[in-house]
Amino acid sequence: MQKEIYLTGITTTGTPHIGNYVGAVRPGVQASKDKSKDNFYFLADLHALAKAGDPERIARSTLEIAAAWLALGLDTDNAYFYRQSDIHEIPELTWILTSMTSKGLM
Repeated sequence: MQKEIYLTGITTTGTPHIGNYVGAVRPGVQASKDKSKDNFYFLADLHALAKAGDPERIARSTLEIAAAWLALGLDTDNAYFYRQSDIHEIPELTWILTSMTSKGLM
């Protein structure tokens, strides 16, 4: 039987806030304790470039949000926790899909 996949992330455009906690962190931390799931958590720093545009602010926010996930109990023994920009296949696949597929089909 294939494991259920849990995937969530936070755009790194500023200081973590209550919306991040309620919408992503709290349910994500709970899911990370469930050994029956493959858990993936990412820091959406590539998404942040389109919104914030300030690389220094994005870098600072990335550290703050990572620290918040860890401080609030993310089980890193049962999770893949990564920065979006560290997986080069993500923007590569995005480029391929947007070049070949209309938005209506995505």
